[in-house]
Amino acid sequence: MTQFRPCIDLHQGKVKQIVGGSLNDKGAKENFISEHDASYYASLYREYGLRGGHVIALGKGNKTKSLDALKAYPQGLQFGGGVTARNATEFLEAGASHVIVTSFLFENDEFSWDRLDKIKRQTGTERLILDLSCRRTESGWRIATNRWQTVTSTQVNKENLIELADHCDEFLIHAADVEGLQSGIDDELVTLLGSHCSIPVTYAGGARSIEDLQKVNLLSNGKVDLTIGSALDIFGGQGITLEECIEWNKQHAKQ
Repeated sequence: MTQFRPCIDLHQGKVKQIVGGSLNDKGAKENFISEHDASYYASLYREYGLRGGHVIALGKGNKTKSLDALKAYPQGLQFGGGVTARNATEFLEAGASHVIVTSFLFENDEFSWDRLDKIKRQTGTERLILDLSCRRTESGWRIATNRWQTVTSTQVNKENLIELADHCDEFLIHAADVEGLQSGIDDELVTLLGSHCSIPVTYAGGARSIEDLQKVNLLSNGKVDLTIGSALDIFGGQGITLEECIEWNKQHAKQ
C-alpha cells in the first residue's frame, strides 16, 4: 500500500519548500522558509516513527545542516544532493540509511555505467537510491540533472526502470515540472512507475491533499509511495496535516 514519505529540503542552509523548476544558481522561487533547522524535522520524524524520508541538499552551503539531521535520526533518513563515489561513504557513516544519486551518474549529459559501478562499490546496491527525477518532453519523461535544469537523453520508461532496478535498493522520482506547485500529481508518471517498478519507489511533485495519497495508491496499485512538501502544514501548507499523513500510514501499512 502507498505510504507517506517525509522530506527535508535544504537550500542555502535553511529548510525550505521551493518550486522545483525555478531552482538555479541565483536562487529559487520559495513557497516556505522554516524557522526550524533540519535536525528539528529529523527529530519530529523520528518521534513519529516516519522512516524512509529524504534529506535533499539543494546546492552549496547545506552540508553541516544535513549532517545534523542525519545525526538526529540515525538510519531513519536518506541523503541526496551532490553525492559522488568520493563522499557517499561519509554520509552513510554519518547516519544516512541510503544515499541518493543523480548528477554523478551522468558524464557529458550521458548516463555512465562506469560511474554507477564506482558508487556501487562504495555503497552496495542495498544502500543506494537512484534519483530518476525528470521533466516531461514530447518523447516522454527524461531524467533531469543539475538541479533539474539539464534534461538528459535518458528516458524514464519501462525498459530503463526494469534495467536500473537491479542496481539499487529504491528509486526516488521528482516530477520537476510540477514540484512545489500544489497543482496535482502527474497521473501518467505515477501509473508508469506503478506498472514497471519492481523495487520501492517514492514519487514527489504536485501533491496537495489526502486525496493525492488515495490517488497514488489507486494509480500505482499501492506500489508507489508519496512525498508531500509544500501542501503540508509543517511547511506552511494548508492542504494536509502531518497528523493526517501519520494516520494514513497506520491505516495503510505495507502488507
